[in-house]
Amino acid sequence: MAHHNPIAIPAELVELLGDAALDLQELARGCRVSPDWVVTRVESGVLLPDSGGAAAEWRFAGATLVRARRLAGLEQTFEADPQLAALTVDLMEEVVELRRRLHQLI
Repeated sequence: MAHHNPIAIPAELVELLGDAALDLQELARGCRVSPDWVVTRVESGVLLPDSGGAAAEWRFAGATLVRARRLAGLEQTFEADPQLAALTVDLMEEVVELRRRLHQLI
């Protein structure tokens, strides 16, 4: 399996993607993973669709694409366990949020 580095996505692009409603296939394509990879991460709770019951009806926000790309990158680059990759992404997201808040205070 080829290794892909996590791709940094500028905040402006994340905001543009925020209202996007990606389906399962689009999310998988955007992360260069299989739809089964996405389904497994949704079933384990590390990715959450914004809407839909069955997998074919799932819709994902642009922010979920960013999260999924980070997860895939960590799993592939470091051969990380999906749960460990999810914890790492949670911490990365928290740091970004804390830096944003700090910047607002300065």
